[in-house]
Amino acid sequence: MTPLVRTRERGVETLALDSPGNRNALSATLVAALADALTASAGDDDVRAVVLTHTGTTFSAGADLKNPPDPEALVALLRAIVELPKPVVARVTGHVRAGGLGLLAACDIAVAAHTASFAFTEVRIGVAPAVISLPLLGRTDPRALARYYLTGERFDAAEAARIGLVTAAGDDVDAVLAPVLDGLRASAPQALAETKRLLTAKVLESFDRDAETLTALSARLFASPQAREGMTAFLERREPSWVR
Repeated sequence: MTPLVRTRERGVETLALDSPGNRNALSATLVAALADALTASAGDDDVRAVVLTHTGTTFSAGADLKNPPDPEALVALLRAIVELPKPVVARVTGHVRAGGLGLLAACDIAVAAHTASFAFTEVRIGVAPAVISLPLLGRTDPRALARYYLTGERFDAAEAARIGLVTAAGDDVDAVLAPVLDGLRASAPQALAETKRLLTAKVLESFDRDAETLTALSARLFASPQAREGMTAFLERREPSWVR
């Protein structure tokens, strides 16, 4: 059973993360399915834009600790979103944690409902938001990232919009999204592709410059004793040993 649901309406391809049993965690299976779907959308002339959304109450809980993707596969997925020659729009109505925030940052536009919540929880299990920083650092307020990266605090959709993590927030996410999709449908495909290329040039520079270093950092931290303790504590629903 695929962890991804694909639908299409008037040139907009919707990819819904559909693995509610693990809160749409980024498993190796889900990452591969999403990468394949993006490749198909890129080569389909009938697709004008892609909407990335979710089923259930969680957009994505971050990396699947039981079946994690290789860091290189996650880098490739984030880059595929950034490089896709069609706009990618995130539609979020639930919770977003850790690696899920990398997906949001890779998207060109992100719209969130006020019911959504966000947190960079990596530090609380002994790792760092390494790979997901590739799209995040160039698009999000640096002082806010310093706070939320280092503390793992939860914040709401209004704050996510204020710091540039999402484009807009509202009570009715589809009402907020409607004029965005109408605008994309009214735009010429070539113009969309070239305009996106202008907007993502700096982000792709960070991939070219830092991807190898951050991939190695991610692998090293996930293999560390502190990460093993943090992930074990998370799965056992207890505090890790370093909590005071």
